[in-house]
Amino acid sequence: MTRRPLFITLMLAAMATAAEAHTGVGGMAGFAHGFVHPFNGPDHLLAMVAVGVFAANLGGRALWLVPATFVAMMAAGGVAGIYGFGLPYVEVAIALSVIVLGAVVAFNWKAPVVAAMALAGFFAIFHGHAHGLEIPTATSAVSYAVGFILATATLHALGIGIARLAVPRCLAQIGGSATALAGLGLLMGVL
Repeated sequence: MTRRPLFITLMLAAMATAAEAHTGVGGMAGFAHGFVHPFNGPDHLLAMVAVGVFAANLGGRALWLVPATFVAMMAAGGVAGIYGFGLPYVEVAIALSVIVLGAVVAFNWKAPVVAAMALAGFFAIFHGHAHGLEIPTATSAVSYAVGFILATATLHALGIGIARLAVPRCLAQIGGSATALAGLGLLMGVL
């Protein structure tokens, strides 16, 4: 079996599981609740996959530095949200992250690694803050955060895999365009 069909099969299996996951429903708590949460919203799902594609397109050290920066800054934003620190325009910034990250992929922007890290880290703060505020009071914030962080890393890895397997290469750019358009829909309240 070649890598492409195996990757596609694993991706579809992960999506099937995520499609049935509704945050706050049933007996989920802590880790499981945090892990499924990013799969429930198109804003988080698209932005996190776009970060992986962006990192893969840059290659080299960016392949791990850009996603790692996103995860670290998302965790910092999450702590701020948990402790109730205010952050203006969180939902607008999240929608803008989908637009900008999608556009970065669509235009195959070859940013310096530091600029890519700064861009990903900036938007990650807003994603983390939103999720820090959304942690259910009846669950452990630490186990929820660990699940959420693992899911985020998984989505980054999915984006890296998509970028690596996109043949022809323009498929990733088309996906980036669709992501940016979805972000516009989110910003305008259509999606």
